[in-house]
Amino acid sequence: MLGDVARLAEVSTATVSRVYNEPDKVSPSVRERVLQAASALNWIPNAAGRALASTRTHIAGAIIPTLDDQVFASQVAGMQAVLAERGITLFLGCSNYDPTQALTQVRAMLARGVEAIAIVGEAHPPELFDALTQARVPYAITYAYRDGSPHHCIGFDNRAAFVEITEHLIGLGHRRFAAVIQPAQGNDRVQARMAGIREALERHGLAVRPSHMYEGPATIAFGRQSLRAIWQGSEKRPTAIICGNDQLAIGVLLEAGELGIKVPQQLSVTGFDDVALAQEIHPSLTTLRVDTAEIGRRAARYLLDVLDGRENVESCVVQPVLKIRESTARVSGSKK
Repeated sequence: MLGDVARLAEVSTATVSRVYNEPDKVSPSVRERVLQAASALNWIPNAAGRALASTRTHIAGAIIPTLDDQVFASQVAGMQAVLAERGITLFLGCSNYDPTQALTQVRAMLARGVEAIAIVGEAHPPELFDALTQARVPYAITYAYRDGSPHHCIGFDNRAAFVEITEHLIGLGHRRFAAVIQPAQGNDRVQARMAGIREALERHGLAVRPSHMYEGPATIAFGRQSLRAIWQGSEKRPTAIICGNDQLAIGVLLEAGELGIKVPQQLSVTGFDDVALAQEIHPSLTTLRVDTAEIGRRAARYLLDVLDGRENVESCVVQPVLKIRESTARVSGSKK
C-alpha cells in the first residue's frame, strides 16, 4: 500500500515515509499531495513500523489534573494544534488531582514510547521526575512558575497572581475578607494562591478569619454552599470574597442573588481564569485571565525544540491579566 500511495501521489516511497516521519522536511504542496493520496486509498501508516524505521514514536504526552475544567482542555488544545503540525500524536492522562495516579500515567506513557511530556504543576512524587530523567524524556511543567524551580516551567506565578488580586481589593477599601478555594493538599498551585492572599493581607495588618476560609471542590455548588455558610454564621460579615477559580466565584454570585446580597454594593467577589461565563453572568466577574491555550502552545514548542536539539533552558512566563468588571467596587464610605 505504501507503493500505491507513492504512485498515486507521483513521489518516491521515501518521500511518503518522510511525510509521516519528518513532515517538516517535505514541502507543503508535496505533503498535501501525499496525504490526499493516502486518504483516497484509505491507507494509514503502521505506527509500530514507523517507530522501528525511524527510532521515533511520534507520540507526546500530557498529564492534566481533571477533565472537568475548561482551562486544562484549552491547554491540551493548544498543545495538540502545535504538535499536529509536526505529525506528533498527543496522548492524554488525567490524574484526578492524585499524585500517585500521575506517576502511574507517566509510567504507562513511558512504556508506550512517548518522546516528551507536559505535566501540570510541580507537586508530584520524586519518582515521577526520576523516571523521566532515567528515560531521557524531556518534560515541561505547565500552569505554574516559580523562581528557583528545578524544572522547566511554562505558566505563571500563582502566588504573585493572588497578591495582585488581593491588593486590588485592599485598594478598594476592603478590610474584611473571606476566601473560597480548592483543596490545597497535593496541589502546589492552590498552596501558592493561598500564600499570595496571606502575604498581601499581612502587609496591611489583615487576615482571613478561620470561619471565613472555605476549602473544597472547585465547583459552582461549593461556591454557593460556602457563601451561605459565611453569611449565616457570622455577625461581622466580609465585604470581599476571593475565590480560587471562576467556578467557585460564579457559585458565590448565584448564591448572593438567592440571599438578596447586593454585589458589589454589599460584597465584592473575585475569581480566577476568566472562563467564558465570567463575562456573561450578572454582575460580570472581576477575575484574572490566563491564556491557557498559549501555555499549551509554548509547552509544545519547547518540547519540540528539545527533541530537535535546540533546548532553551529559560522557563517561560505567561502573565495573567486582571480583568476588572462589575463584581468588585469600592467599600461604601471608604476614602480613595
